[in-house]
Amino acid sequence: MTKRVVLIGHPVAHSLSAAMQQAAFDDQGIDAAYELWDRPPLALAEAITEVRGDDFLGANITIPHKERVVPLVDRQTEEAHATGAVNTLTREGRRLIGHNTDVPGFKAALDALVGRQKMPRQAVVLGAGGGARAVVYGLITEGFQRIVVFNRHLHRAEALVKHFGRSAAHMELRAMPWHDSIIESELAKAKALINATSIGLIDDVSPIPGEIIPHQGAAAFTLWTGRPAPLDVMRKALAAARAGGVRSAEGEPAGGDTPASAGELVAAEPTGTAGGSGGSGSSAG
Repeated sequence: MTKRVVLIGHPVAHSLSAAMQQAAFDDQGIDAAYELWDRPPLALAEAITEVRGDDFLGANITIPHKERVVPLVDRQTEEAHATGAVNTLTREGRRLIGHNTDVPGFKAALDALVGRQKMPRQAVVLGAGGGARAVVYGLITEGFQRIVVFNRHLHRAEALVKHFGRSAAHMELRAMPWHDSIIESELAKAKALINATSIGLIDDVSPIPGEIIPHQGAAAFTLWTGRPAPLDVMRKALAAARAGGVRSAEGEPAGGDTPASAGELVAAEPTGTAGGSGGSGSSAG
């Protein structure tokens, strides 16, 4: 019987995940099909119930459901619990386990871009949703000493800061309003800029490079199958999908203040470059 894996979000029509994961299943000889489920918030609980069926390996969860799905799972991993967000589901019988592969995906991408020896200790984060929570948690556990979170709706950034109040007690974690001048000022102090918004997923206005290895997608593949992910196959599938005009690794729309995949959207650059990029990103906020 062909197993099923689904991406649940709203919308999901332009997702890169389908091409990437299906290519990996096919390459490994796994009889599985990756499906896109566009489900609004009111239909989320019904969709999660369906994923408990024996024909499913699991699911990916994307916006706007990464935080909403948390009370619908039976158990969370440490990283999912710490961030309050879930982006991958696996099954143990009829029980659903919630994972957050955004966290290791982001940390792997950050290490690849910056390197352990040059890791800065101050960062600016754009966004305050599920992806941003994974980014902030990753930065905290990497030993960053100052993190400033910007979001178009300040109350969401403040809620994120409050969520991490205990784990970030040893450092400075602040929420600030999304204004070009304030972002520019903070970028002058920081060496790392992380875009955890949906800016740039459809158009080319983005403060970050798009050619990031699909770390969190690879982690999800391994959780579902128990096998190492065929990274070369997944990279090629991503490149082909991007060439066809697809932008998002998980189906996130552009605009608004909703988060993208933290593993997909990472930038760490010298202050001057990050400052200029931040201006581009903030103009769309």
